[in-house]
Amino acid sequence: MFTGLVEGVGKIIEVRPSRGAKLFRIQAEKVMQGIGVDDSIAVSGVCLTVIAHTASDFSVEAVEETLKKTTLDSKRPGDAVNLERALAVGDRLGGHFVQGHVDGVAEVKGWAPQSGGKLLTLRLPESLLPYVIPKGSIAIDGVSLTVAELQPPWIKIALIPHTLEVTTLGSLQKGDRVNVEVDMVGKYIVNLVQPYMEQKPGEDRFGQFQVKVED
Repeated sequence: MFTGLVEGVGKIIEVRPSRGAKLFRIQAEKVMQGIGVDDSIAVSGVCLTVIAHTASDFSVEAVEETLKKTTLDSKRPGDAVNLERALAVGDRLGGHFVQGHVDGVAEVKGWAPQSGGKLLTLRLPESLLPYVIPKGSIAIDGVSLTVAELQPPWIKIALIPHTLEVTTLGSLQKGDRVNVEVDMVGKYIVNLVQPYMEQKPGEDRFGQFQVKVED
């Protein structure tokens, strides 16, 4: 579990095939403190497991399924990635609950100037739109953000200068792709109420007809 509060930006220094997957070696600073093999770390929003590390870098592997559903397959040596260590018991929760399980990939439409920051517009996959609401939480490349506007299939997100400076989001350009994880609470709510919304008159939520017993 993560919070979406990025601890630092790392640099990919090696990418190579590994046991049917792809290995990424990433140079970092703050997240190296106390890091160990088998620890979980979010790499641009993707929860991965540390398989090796030195004093200045760590290695993770991404399997084929992860590469298909995220932007990791397009990453190359020299690319920057957002990093966050897993939430520890007792830590403050300043963002929102982020699992590191990417739901889809969005495309950057562009930026617009805004007082005190910039407004980022993204095109979301249609399948994710039911889980997004104005003023709701969303994780973009592992960064916990708030949806400012929803105009399907577009969403707009306001970013303050600090976020633009300390994450990779400030370097995004039109056409770039980003990892998206919608709010976990929203997914549970939609999953809970959907059977009731889809049921036909006279059926219960499991599709079985109700029988009315008269006296």
